[in-house]
Amino acid sequence: MLLKRIITASVLATLIALAVFKIPMEYFSLLIGLITLLAAWEWSYLIGITSPTKRVLFLIKLIVPMLAIHYWTYILELSAQTLELSVQRLAPIAKQADFTTISTYLETVDVPDIRTYSGALEWLVIPPILFWILVMILIRNTPTGVLALNLKLCYKELIGWFILLSAWMFLSRLRIFYGSEMTMYFFILIWMADISAYFAGKKWGKAKLAPVISPGKTVEGMYGALVTGIVSGGVLSLIYSFQWMVALDFVLLSVLTVLISIYGDLFFSVVKRQRGVKDSGTLLPGHGGVLDRIDSLVAAAPFFYGCIYFVYRSIS
Repeated sequence: MLLKRIITASVLATLIALAVFKIPMEYFSLLIGLITLLAAWEWSYLIGITSPTKRVLFLIKLIVPMLAIHYWTYILELSAQTLELSVQRLAPIAKQADFTTISTYLETVDVPDIRTYSGALEWLVIPPILFWILVMILIRNTPTGVLALNLKLCYKELIGWFILLSAWMFLSRLRIFYGSEMTMYFFILIWMADISAYFAGKKWGKAKLAPVISPGKTVEGMYGALVTGIVSGGVLSLIYSFQWMVALDFVLLSVLTVLISIYGDLFFSVVKRQRGVKDSGTLLPGHGGVLDRIDSLVAAAPFFYGCIYFVYRSIS
């Protein structure tokens, strides 16, 4: 089983690295979108949607906002052109109809460049960050209560839609705005933390982190992952010769990102335990389903993006 996990993980890591560095941004976003849809298919099963038609509808509910977000700038461009054209056409019509006040206003109105509002999407990172922080607090303090929580199907569907869409959106934007190297750092950070947690837990693990949810995870394993976050942030800072304040920011955001990823993993363990299954699927040998492989990434992506956004703003 361990050999299968290593082989599968190695192949996936190689493919992700090639995707991050080699393919254009649009195709990277499409690739991440396809992976997200596979995870969404598994999520629909985990929450109890058994009808193929309803599961496909759930995918469509994801695809539509994905397209809207992907083409957001083009939509704003079209809106700006449409508004400007409308003003130009309405002004002479109002003047001919002797609507003096209206015509004067339309002739003098300064149509704003709506494209300047394209950055409004950045603020959408706040809800998923707050969601994952809340999940972390609840699992840390009341794991039994979280496990016993019995939400309606529509709420489970909404949660899955929300977290998967957020993960795709901000992972795509990470590559677009902060480049391949920062995107690859994010993947390496989560992968190394996952590996460190596994081996630290095997070597020193005694205290269970959340035994009612995931008996195999230990506090010592979590500490191993957090140490990896510190080391990773420090190494990145040395490579790019960051000033010490920026370096501290990157170390802190790396540690917090790892912490969120750990509780993201536990969150999906809750969903699988409620469903009574060990894995979300069987697509990946030794790993289960797609969702089993990306659960930590789903939780960590919005948080990491939000932190990077504010660090870069503070620098500039």
